[in-house]
Amino acid sequence: MELLTTNNVWMMICTALVFFMHLGFAFLEIGLTRQKNTINILFKNIFIITTGLLLYCLVGFNLMYPGEFNGILGFAGFGLDAPLVDGALDLAYNEGYTYWTDFLFQGMFAATAATIVSGAVAERMKIGPFMVFTIIYVGLIYPIAGSWKWGGGFLDNLGFYDFAGSTLVHSVGGWAALVAVWLLGSRIGKFKDGRIQAIPGHNIPLATAGVIILWLGWFGFNGGSVLSADPGLTSLTLVTTCLAAAAGGVVAALVSSVKYKNLDLTMFLNGILGGLVGITAGADQMNPTDAIIIGAIAGAIIVFAVSLIDKLRLDDPVGAIAVHLVCGIWGTLAVGIFGALAGFDQFLSQLAGVGSYALICILSTFVILYILKKTVGIRVSEREELEGLDGFEHGMDAYPDFRMNEH
Repeated sequence: MELLTTNNVWMMICTALVFFMHLGFAFLEIGLTRQKNTINILFKNIFIITTGLLLYCLVGFNLMYPGEFNGILGFAGFGLDAPLVDGALDLAYNEGYTYWTDFLFQGMFAATAATIVSGAVAERMKIGPFMVFTIIYVGLIYPIAGSWKWGGGFLDNLGFYDFAGSTLVHSVGGWAALVAVWLLGSRIGKFKDGRIQAIPGHNIPLATAGVIILWLGWFGFNGGSVLSADPGLTSLTLVTTCLAAAAGGVVAALVSSVKYKNLDLTMFLNGILGGLVGITAGADQMNPTDAIIIGAIAGAIIVFAVSLIDKLRLDDPVGAIAVHLVCGIWGTLAVGIFGALAGFDQFLSQLAGVGSYALICILSTFVILYILKKTVGIRVSEREELEGLDGFEHGMDAYPDFRMNEH
């Protein structure tokens, strides 16, 4: 029981750290977008975490961890059903944590996927359709896809490995973001006369704080994925996580400065996030040198991925697709190159996993958003976009005193 208590306390701390990441996402998104849409972005982020937890309790947890099933789809029933006291504390359930901690830790992960989409569609998507999409994606798509690996499904049997979610969390959000951005179209003024126009964020210090909070949260995201307080494995995981983040940031800053002849802080920040996403699939398997290499490559990828996304005329205000999708794919494949089981067979398993998640995420996101687009519409009017979503959709202003002093 003493071992269970120690492990469980660590898992609860990690749960709190992953919860704290939602503040980091909120800060990053509002910092990299314009002040007239701040309330809209904050509302979406609060909606995601509150609704996500309720949905994960009702159906998600038992969809993702259905017990015995056919490897594709299973459902253990509605709601949480462990005995309220002794049954949920039994070592027979898990030696690392209780049933309740298991639910809450995994529930924090579930909401992250939709948060990634929130940043990518910022400043021009209607709040209603976004909420409908979130309910379906977090409530059904994410847990079904997650069960394929973490719930003991066919990808787990295939040997696919994703320690903390480079694919299961980050690219699940990234694929959805890619489809959503394509269906929505770019913000007014982003592409003008065939040229890419920068639309600066209104609060870069807040975006910087958001990235540092996310880095801190990753201590729980990856550290908690050890699923116990094992001192050796937990310490290694935190070291590889931090080294990859540092390498990603430094390399992104260097490559960006060579490519664009300036020291771009936002590229530096996204490089850190790219390194974190990249190491997440194999943080428990890498040595420090491997972690630095994986993070460094992720940092370089960020710079070219952001450029490519712009050239494809896809408007992603916060760089979510480059960070979470492209670096998520890289990190997943890196397990087959650097991981403990590295080799051609493992690489093919990783590739199969990437392809499987691409298929379900692209198809499901397209179907949900295309139906919404053809029925209620998913994009705000030109006037609403130009004047800001805060006033039209929320009747509020994030900085009323500041705006009053402008006149």
